[in-house]
Amino acid sequence: MDKTTFTRLVLNAERPLYRVARTILRCDADCEDAVQSAILAAYEKLDTLREEAYFQTWLTRILINECYRLCRAARPPVPLEEVLEQTACELPPDSGLWEAVQKLPDELRLPVELYYVEGYTVPEIRKLLGIPEGTVKSRLFRARRALRTQLESEE
Repeated sequence: MDKTTFTRLVLNAERPLYRVARTILRCDADCEDAVQSAILAAYEKLDTLREEAYFQTWLTRILINECYRLCRAARPPVPLEEVLEQTACELPPDSGLWEAVQKLPDELRLPVELYYVEGYTVPEIRKLLGIPEGTVKSRLFRARRALRTQLESEE
């Protein structure tokens, strides 16, 4: 892959990368640092990318690792409410979904963000999070069930 292609693919992935970083990290500066570090690491390890078609998935996995590295430096995770306010403007504000997603347990938030907001498939999320495909499916199922219960109880 040449520099021009790399640049084009990074520019296309920039916004989704930032949103993924916001699901894990608290402040904008940390998100920006994580995205920048992930892009730099990807460029340095570009020869390890096997197929160009998986570039965004590969780069997102690098970003997630970088975000977790920053979290291990004793930084608390970002509230998902802030991410949802910026990313999913298609939902009606009175739907109650924002509040319901915010109440989800932490382990369910990232798969929900990756699947419903970023549009990743279950196999891609499996690779990104390093968990079995069945675990991704069960987390999405549990998240949908929890959201349904919360929304029905509010009606």
